[in-house]
Amino acid sequence: MPKGYIIGHITVHDPQAYREYIERDTPLLQSYGAKFLVRGGQSETPEGETQERHVVIEFPDYETARRAYHDPEYQEIAEIRRRTATSTIILVEGT
Repeated sequence: MPKGYIIGHITVHDPQAYREYIERDTPLLQSYGAKFLVRGGQSETPEGETQERHVVIEFPDYETARRAYHDPEYQEIAEIRRRTATSTIILVEGT
């Protein structure tokens, strides 16, 4: 069965407040079997436009990634990200 992924491209505007998002989203997503494959770090954008920070989270399958993202508790936590950063979030099925 293909893995599922949540991919985030994020520019943080308030790093101190954003920390609360990270502290709260990590255990919730891990309860869905999430593995953080990429979380910040150096990056380069040789083509196109993007945000400053990149996150790739692997889940056992696509439906689990969808359930995690749409979980009402996660959506409540995501409001912190929405207030403190500009982001694009993508749900994708792997091969």
